Amino acid sequence: MKVLFNDTVLADSNDTIVVEGNHYFPPASINKDVFTDSSSSTVCAWKGTASYYNVNVDGNVSKDVAWYYPEPSAKAENIRGYVAFYKNKVTFA
Repeated sequence: MKVLFNDTVLADSNDTIVVEGNHYFPPASINKDVFTDSSSSTVCAWKGTASYYNVNVDGNVSKDVAWYYPEPSAKAENIRGYVAFYKNKVTFA
């Protein structure tokens, strides 16, 4: 499965973990060259605190396009560092 933004691959993996309908991509499958850290965060009652990434492709920026759990709760340890994407901000292929 691939994740695209303006025809640029953001992530590519056949080894995603699906949680609540979202595909979480392994950290090694992410194209870090186009990501910047966001100051946003949210809290999930069972997964913990999520951090966010912005994406910048050829000057086209999308804020908070992806999220991940750097320090998940024990129940979500299997997605530590894995990255999920907002379906309305990217294209899945």
